[in-house]
Amino acid sequence: MSSKTKIVVLHMKEIVYTAIFAVLAIVLILLLIFMFRPKSQETSAEAEKYVPGVYTSTVTLNNTALEVEVTVDESHINSIRFSNLDETVTTMYPLIQPTIENIAEQVYEKQSLDNIEYSEEYPYTSQILTGAIDDALEKAITAE
Repeated sequence: MSSKTKIVVLHMKEIVYTAIFAVLAIVLILLLIFMFRPKSQETSAEAEKYVPGVYTSTVTLNNTALEVEVTVDESHINSIRFSNLDETVTTMYPLIQPTIENIAEQVYEKQSLDNIEYSEEYPYTSQILTGAIDDALEKAITAE
C-alpha cells in the first residue's frame, strides 16, 4: 500500500504580504477614481450665490435717508456698513451704529440672515436694519 501523499507548505509571511498589497492596490484605485472624477455642476452653482459687488438699500429715519451698504463676492457676505452715516444721525439715533455692528457680526459668522438674534434693548432698530440688509442681498442675488 503505497500512498502518494503530497504536502504543500505555504509560508504565512507570503500570504500576509500578498493580502496587504492587494488591499493597498484597491485603496489606491478607489482614491484615484474619487480624485479625478469630473465635478458636478450643482456644487459650483450652490457656491456662487451672489453676483460680486457693492449693493445698497435705503433706510429712512425722520426724513434722513441712511444707506446700508453690503459688499459680497460669489459666495460670502464680506462687509455691512452705513455709507453715509454722519455725526448728526449718530447723535439723534445713538443705537443705530451698535445695532448694525451686532447684526453684521452674526451675518459674517452665519453668512445668512436666518436666525439672527435681536438685542432685547433695541429689537425694532434691529428689524429695520435686517430688512435693509435683506433688500441689498436680494439685489445681489438678482443682479445680472
